Amino acid sequence: MKGNGNVNSSLREDFILVGFSDWPQLELLLLVCISIFYSLTLFGNSTIIALSRLDLRLHTPMYFFLSHLSFLDLCYTTSTVPQLLVNLHGLDRTITYGGCMTQLFVSLALGSTECVLLVVMAFDRYAAVCRPLHYTAVMHPRLCQLMGIASWVGGFMNSLIQTSLMMTIPLCGLHHLNHFFCEMPALLKLACEDTERTEARMFVARATVLIVPVALILTSYVHIFQAVLKIKSMSGRRKAFGTCGSHLLVVVLFYGSAIYTYLQPVKTYSGSEGKFVALFYTIVTPMLNPLIYTLRNKDVKGALRKALGRAKTWNGKKKEDS
Repeated sequence: MKGNGNVNSSLREDFILVGFSDWPQLELLLLVCISIFYSLTLFGNSTIIALSRLDLRLHTPMYFFLSHLSFLDLCYTTSTVPQLLVNLHGLDRTITYGGCMTQLFVSLALGSTECVLLVVMAFDRYAAVCRPLHYTAVMHPRLCQLMGIASWVGGFMNSLIQTSLMMTIPLCGLHHLNHFFCEMPALLKLACEDTERTEARMFVARATVLIVPVALILTSYVHIFQAVLKIKSMSGRRKAFGTCGSHLLVVVLFYGSAIYTYLQPVKTYSGSEGKFVALFYTIVTPMLNPLIYTLRNKDVKGALRKALGRAKTWNGKKKEDS
């Protein structure tokens, strides 16, 4: 353990994000791949948001929440990827303490919001399958807006608690953060004194925002599957499974990587493994979400074809006028 003077000075020092400099032979490949994935993420999620706004058939609770999810993915990816691309160029790997804490707060807030939002989306699917006759009465616009707001407020409150606790932990030693962004487990590795109590509080906050939503989602899907099994026609069953399959796949991808990262003890956390797992939930999953919902959804594909048809018509008229 270092002295108080060193601890205080460490709080004012910049961090050096090690990123993938341990594997210099991979940096160029990662730079190209991540640039492509980031571009696809921006395009795919922006398309989902635009279609949800422009097509009247998508003015339903399901697509209201899906547009929130797409906006979350856009923000979450943008909170980390630009910094990573700069680091992969090798131009500057430093980030200030204030910048690091801000990035931690934003990424935690957006990730926590997604945890809550996926529960809300599971409730929407439960109402659609298990209460079809009362669906419009249950999922009325005001309730949807309130649940959307509650997701954001809950996510930011959880992040505020965890970031505040993180800022009370003294950090010392060389400020080489073995990650490509300021993530909680990597920062806790730099703690220079016993912080079991603080870490325990942070663990409770993380477990609450991960385990409770998973339990609620699983409960919803137990009821959904029971209701689907009661449907006699195969077409009805396929439609019900199709309605829920996309959401369930997104839940598995998101929570699987998040639980692996945030619910393992800090002592067993591996920075090398953590970086590659983080690539999955900060870049790959946000890129896949629009594809999952588009490829498995007739309404979204229909809205996309309609939008492309309008664009072709407009371009044709423009050429004729010119």
